[in-house]
Amino acid sequence: MSANSSVYQIITDQIIEKLQSGGCPWRKPWVSGEPANLLSQREYSGINKFLLGCNQYSSRFWLTFNQASKLGGKIRKGEKSSLVTFWKRNTYSKHNDETNEDEKRQGFLLRYFHVFNLNQAEGIAEKLGLTEPSKVVPNIGVCDAIVKDMPTRPEIVGSLNAWYSPIADKVGIPAISSFNGSEEYYSTLFHELVHSTGHKSRLHREQFDNPVRFGSESYSKEELVAELGASMLCGVAGIAPTTLDNSAAYLSNWIARLKGDSRLIISAASAAQKASDYILGKSQNVAETESEGV
Repeated sequence: MSANSSVYQIITDQIIEKLQSGGCPWRKPWVSGEPANLLSQREYSGINKFLLGCNQYSSRFWLTFNQASKLGGKIRKGEKSSLVTFWKRNTYSKHNDETNEDEKRQGFLLRYFHVFNLNQAEGIAEKLGLTEPSKVVPNIGVCDAIVKDMPTRPEIVGSLNAWYSPIADKVGIPAISSFNGSEEYYSTLFHELVHSTGHKSRLHREQFDNPVRFGSESYSKEELVAELGASMLCGVAGIAPTTLDNSAAYLSNWIARLKGDSRLIISAASAAQKASDYILGKSQNVAETESEGV
């Protein structure tokens, strides 16, 4: 197994372990905002949102062992680190049979490093005045604004069930009064809006136009993209993604797919990031850098 492939497998094994422990580990609010690096203040994206968001720390800030030392603090003895992935630019040579010359090409290799939550460190939070993390207060107005401000938004119609139709380019959603709470309504609506970003008029996701059957690989990946994307939007809005409760069969199917393709969770998270950024009207950064400032 190549070094690059092993990183995919390490991340996939972590997600599978959390899925098998019961439920989707990313279905919870980020209690103090989305995870970010303490020094650069840069928010993590893609799969890193979920690798860090699965932990139960109250602080949103993360840092490396060396960063803790530079700040005059230290990581408490016995604390366990978390993984963060990044893409490393790789220059390599490939022989061109037509010209009979070696050509230099560039690609990206997936790598990882270890980070710790600010709550795992000593002598830093107090110095920086971060001992009392500010809680994200659920704001349904933010949810409403996300929906209304979505670029080229599909038509949203009332329905007895939640769905997205690629042919009609419409989202169906039951009345908000039929849900247990506003958070559940918007979480469900976010899920369907993420589906809609796969349409050819928007991001045109691979295989999105092909007919799929329940349980197929393309169906499973698209549902996983919608689930992850909705969770990202819920994190931005500060609400708990409490809906979209998949059956045990659904989770078992995801686990089976993840075991069969260690790249699936990485690619699905990347597609979900693009979808949520599209809905939020944000530009997309494709790769994580290798700098400790990330």
